[in-house]
Amino acid sequence: MKEKIGLRAPIIAGLVASITGTAATLGIFLSAYLNLGATREQSIAAVSIMLVAYGLLSIVLSWKYKMPLSIVWCTPGAALIAGSSLSGIGFSNAVGGVLLAGLLLALTGLWPALGALVGRIPKSVASAMLAGVIFSFCVAPFAASASYPQLVLPVIAVWLILFWIYPVWASPAAIVLAFTLIGLDRGLQLSATDWLITPALIMPTFNLSSVLSIALPLYLVAMASQNIPGIAIMKTYGYEVPFRASLTTTGLGTVAVSFLGGFVMNLAAITAALNANEQAHKNPAKRWLASVSGGVVYILFALVAGIAVAFVYQTPQQLLLAASGLALLPTIANAFSTMVETPSERIAAVSAFLVASSGVIFFSIGAAFWAILTGLLVMQLLKLKRPFS
Repeated sequence: MKEKIGLRAPIIAGLVASITGTAATLGIFLSAYLNLGATREQSIAAVSIMLVAYGLLSIVLSWKYKMPLSIVWCTPGAALIAGSSLSGIGFSNAVGGVLLAGLLLALTGLWPALGALVGRIPKSVASAMLAGVIFSFCVAPFAASASYPQLVLPVIAVWLILFWIYPVWASPAAIVLAFTLIGLDRGLQLSATDWLITPALIMPTFNLSSVLSIALPLYLVAMASQNIPGIAIMKTYGYEVPFRASLTTTGLGTVAVSFLGGFVMNLAAITAALNANEQAHKNPAKRWLASVSGGVVYILFALVAGIAVAFVYQTPQQLLLAASGLALLPTIANAFSTMVETPSERIAAVSAFLVASSGVIFFSIGAAFWAILTGLLVMQLLKLKRPFS
């Protein structure tokens, strides 16, 4: 009986973390795939494959290393794709970009010097790029409130109240409420095919745009916004994350799922905190059970992926962005904070932010790349000695 009571806490913690993470990010993930031109069937397959893949990785890594290692899809990366102007790039090129990002993640695990090189990109510039790309996403709830006040304003109010009382539930509750109100207002029609999961092999293709507009930005965001914070969060709870194993596994896993339309996988940050704190278990040595139970929940969610995708495809884009954009408010707040943290880097960071938020495209290369390049160039220029000083 004591053992059952001892297992109850990590099982509940894993359940809450997985439900929270999925509810808060699914709309963002699907928005990215809509922007990439994925078909409905490809989106259903991608969601199912990703839930199974990172569910299995969470179970295997947590069991092997006996620590709560939670693996998830790269939500900031999905937001980056959803908020970028990538029309015409083609889904096969996008898949190629995801594959290359996975190879870079695996290479970082095998060759730590690459991770050190990424670390040399100023945090202010990387954060500015992320903030700029998701800026329109975060504005969406407030812009949509003018067109759909009865659907959006209650959701914003619930998010604010819950963020004040219990932040971890703010985004999931707001998104569930949003989808409920939208469903009641617009209706939801399901067909027999929405229950079918039919993965199909997608051969990745590559061009300059897939490398510079997708692969490099996704890699940088996965490292800066997920892997590095995830490792830091785990360290605060006394866990030394196996860097090499985590990055090579998630990187090679990303490569594998990309052939079926999958996305970038990485260490969790917020989900990791939910599974690693003392509420998961008073004994840190048993908290790995939380991420294992959470992995099982992800796999079960994969069975009903088609329903979620069907709903998204029937929801107006403005409402979909409004429902998901609230989940990114903490992300953009943290990005803004990091942007202006160092006074000498503010002009460079703001320049990067403005380029990223403009959505500008040169030579078929998206704004995320040009934002990083602009930030670095401005920063180096301002370090030069003034000619007339």
